[in-house]
Amino acid sequence: MAKAYWINTFRSIRDEKKLVAYVELAGPAMRAAGGRFLARGLPARAFESGIMERTTLIEFDSVDAAVAAYNSPAYQQALRVLDDGAERDLRIIEAVA
Repeated sequence: MAKAYWINTFRSIRDEKKLVAYVELAGPAMRAAGGRFLARGLPARAFESGIMERTTLIEFDSVDAAVAAYNSPAYQQALRVLDDGAERDLRIIEAVA
């Protein structure tokens, strides 16, 4: 089974306090679901159509594990806390090998 990568970008942040509360809940929820944070923060550089937006990269053992993390009660609670405090783009992709 191939590993999977959760790629989350924040297109805009409307409420910094909600974002902080989300991060406090989302991080532990991802780790409890087997996620391993590989990178997070602003890009060092962006090229072509790239945008300098906050990005998080989390590795999971499989797509199913990443989807289960998203659907977990702990992560859903983090999303409720965020409550329209940010516009995000979230993708889960399977590793090539």
